[in-house]
Amino acid sequence: MIQKITKGFTSFFKLESASGIVLLFAAVIALVISNSELSNLYFSTLERYLFVGINNFGLKLSVLHWINDALMAIFFFFVTLEIKREFLQGELSNIKQALLPIIAAVGGMVVPALIYVFINLGDGETLKGWAIPSATDIAFSLGVLSLLGKRVPLSLKVFLTALAIIDDLGAIVIIALFYSGDLSIKYLSLMLLAFIALLVINKFDVKKFLPYLIIGIFLWDFTHNSGIHATIAGVLLAMTIPHRKKDKDFSLLIKVEHAISPYVAFGIMPIFAFANAGVSLEGLSFSSLLDKVPLGIVLGLFVGKQLGVFVFSYISIKLKIAQMPSNTSWYNFYGVGVLTGIGFTMSLFVGNLAFAESMQYMDGVKIGVLTGSLLSTLFGYFLILLTPNK
Repeated sequence: MIQKITKGFTSFFKLESASGIVLLFAAVIALVISNSELSNLYFSTLERYLFVGINNFGLKLSVLHWINDALMAIFFFFVTLEIKREFLQGELSNIKQALLPIIAAVGGMVVPALIYVFINLGDGETLKGWAIPSATDIAFSLGVLSLLGKRVPLSLKVFLTALAIIDDLGAIVIIALFYSGDLSIKYLSLMLLAFIALLVINKFDVKKFLPYLIIGIFLWDFTHNSGIHATIAGVLLAMTIPHRKKDKDFSLLIKVEHAISPYVAFGIMPIFAFANAGVSLEGLSFSSLLDKVPLGIVLGLFVGKQLGVFVFSYISIKLKIAQMPSNTSWYNFYGVGVLTGIGFTMSLFVGNLAFAESMQYMDGVKIGVLTGSLLSTLFGYFLILLTPNK
């Protein structure tokens, strides 16, 4: 009996869609709890402060900040490992293969941002959220795509994966450039020294992860105090993890990526979703979606994403700048473009950064992200399901 249960769980976690299913489950649970008698416990727990350290050496942050600053730094570390591997020897290492997802990703970031800006023009406070609808949730979008099975050719799955990875790279750059606070020269200098130390041990071809991890922890603390968002430390650390083509039998990057992948997919991302998707729906009406912040996000994700990805891709293919994925129809290609409007994790994360000083807009962010992602999920799924394969 125990073996059967264990086998069932093993099979479940091997599913491509498993990560997206767990993520969805965590979000639904958060919505249910935040609208039940447990809502006060839910929100008070997230606001409770925790001290991590020894004696006077440590850091005290709220539970929500530990999740969004520390756990998400690990998420960004993992994402950057993926990006680095793809650019070194994956789908993005060949410029001809990379061109279409790069162009599509640019369209999928620019058009949603323009739609949001148009709707929020003239309001300096709400304009801060311009980047929220520009992000794609790779786990959710690939999870939905995998549920369609053989109706989606492998080339389209590769295209969506590459697009989402480039999208994440764009989000990282946006966070670093536009969502940093007042900068501290002292901690920026310490950040630089820590990063140089990581480059040095990379240069000496150190193949044990522990030295990188120790320096990386200091790098995170320096980044957290520098005014730059702490998750950027994960990006910088991942950039220094060695992955050389000549080392065919061993790559520290691949070893670390594979080691932390299940913890990110089934631990960090669901925890983030559970902590950030909770919003009180009391008094919510259709008119609430017409407020500038949620409306900009919904239209950005559901309309802007699909238009940006499809139009930019269509033009580049017709001009023969890029090639259409093999065995793919325009119907299915458009359906995948719709699925890029599933923002969820990344959109909520950017929303937290955009309105860190204006938390009154966060309920609108959550409503907009959840609605836009849900519309993109349903429309994209049924569009591909009900259209011919050829």
